[in-house]
Amino acid sequence: MANHKELYEYRTQLLTRTVTAAQEFCALCLEVEDHHSAVDGWSAHQLAAHVRDVDKHVYGMRLHRAVEEEYPVFENFDGDAWIAAHYNPDEPLKNILDEFSSSIHTLVEWLSALPAPAWSRLTRHEVYGEFAMQAWAERGLAHIEEHIRAIKELKTL
Repeated sequence: MANHKELYEYRTQLLTRTVTAAQEFCALCLEVEDHHSAVDGWSAHQLAAHVRDVDKHVYGMRLHRAVEEEYPVFENFDGDAWIAAHYNPDEPLKNILDEFSSSIHTLVEWLSALPAPAWSRLTRHEVYGEFAMQAWAERGLAHIEEHIRAIKELKTL
């Protein structure tokens, strides 16, 4: 029984950290003085749009499909191609961050209500192979944390 309890606690911590990471990311984006300036990469505005879009169109979608479909197969996602096709430099940063924050809260609320077996449902990525649904939640958090580091670097420039 301790194993189930530890797994439940881990998943609770994962979801809590996802919410706090999203809050931290949003706060850091707002602290960047010039949202459109970039040095050797994307601006805070581009990063915010990227993180929002990847949350919605990659990790959020994969989590939902993992629960709703039997062994879904996911195509590889090209973030550079996506941003080239969908990025709007005139979209207000506050709108991007509000949409991202709302999406994370909705996703975490949904994940919190799932029965334990849902977290183990298998999926396949066309390039990287097989993943349990929980791995997509972990990867979603890792993606936010990766871009927290990027925003912190932008702030020091």
